[in-house]
Amino acid sequence: MPFLDQITEPTLLLNETVARANIRRMADKAHRHHVTLRPHFKTHQSRQVGEWFKAEGITSITVSSVKMAQYFARHGWQNITIAFPLNRRQLPQLAELARQITLNLTVTSADDISFLREHLTEQVNVWVKADTGYGRTGIKTEDTAALDTVLHELAQTPQHPFLGFLAHAGHSYKARNKEAIVAIHQETLTKMRALKERYSGAWPGLQLSIGDTPSCSVTEDFSGMNEIRPGNFVFYDLMQNLISSCRLEDIAVAVACPVVALHPDRNEIILYGGSVHFSKDALPQADGGVIFGLVVPLTENGWGAPLSETALVSLSQEHGIVRTTPELFSQFEIGGLVGVLPVHSCLTADLMKGYLTLQGERLEHLSGINGF
Repeated sequence: MPFLDQITEPTLLLNETVARANIRRMADKAHRHHVTLRPHFKTHQSRQVGEWFKAEGITSITVSSVKMAQYFARHGWQNITIAFPLNRRQLPQLAELARQITLNLTVTSADDISFLREHLTEQVNVWVKADTGYGRTGIKTEDTAALDTVLHELAQTPQHPFLGFLAHAGHSYKARNKEAIVAIHQETLTKMRALKERYSGAWPGLQLSIGDTPSCSVTEDFSGMNEIRPGNFVFYDLMQNLISSCRLEDIAVAVACPVVALHPDRNEIILYGGSVHFSKDALPQADGGVIFGLVVPLTENGWGAPLSETALVSLSQEHGIVRTTPELFSQFEIGGLVGVLPVHSCLTADLMKGYLTLQGERLEHLSGINGF
């Protein structure tokens, strides 16, 4: 296992074959349903992984910050949506980006539109954030008075073209089966189509953009939508597996952690790998406890299936505690390495600041680039 010889500390392993298969499967679905795939790059934040999307014909992307937009613009992406509410304090950076690429911004109020009209001379395209039930931000699709006001402001702002309505059904992450995901997705479709029906007369080119990994992974109805913006699907994780968005074998990342101590009296293994590597995201268990990852054996092909009754059960800053069975305890040795499938791949990738492929290649992550 040559790629493992490089590992001396917690390292995020990336199975390129699995990730590329995930990308190809979602690209094929978008093509089949005649919608544009504008993937969210906040999960991987890597120029090299971005090239795998280009290989599948992807030309437009989504990001969640101005810094991320700057990074991917630097690496050749020319059509970028920042699917995060307009941050007025970054106006100079937005103006610079707008001079370089096609930049699409997300607004949540009529006041955002008037601000852009008065302060941004460079052209940007505008998405209006619609809240279809998640409740995080955006304008509720039922609040037609607020929506009317926003679109009235847009009519006075032709220098910043209105693209349409953008939504993220993040509450699909709280589902626990495909049926629940489908129900949330159908509600989102209904609410978005109603917006188009109400406003397309005045705005005949109005588009609808949706996108969450659970819905885009398990559903087959995108009628009336113009684009989808899933992100987590490139790697998936244990949360997505729990809610039936993916199979365990679709998870493309695992954290390789050194074993630093053994406690046979309680069948616990201490890993060099804590909350600064995994985050504190956890999955609830039937016994009332939580787990922070599933343990997998590392192999020459990456990693195998999770070990039975073996999980990462506790995290402190640098420590991780794995609890296993007496029968499996003997498989662990101090100085060895184990793999851990993360609960949330987006946060884990951000914390780990880079990747090691199974071929031994180091790939960058935006969080690990000094001075950017």
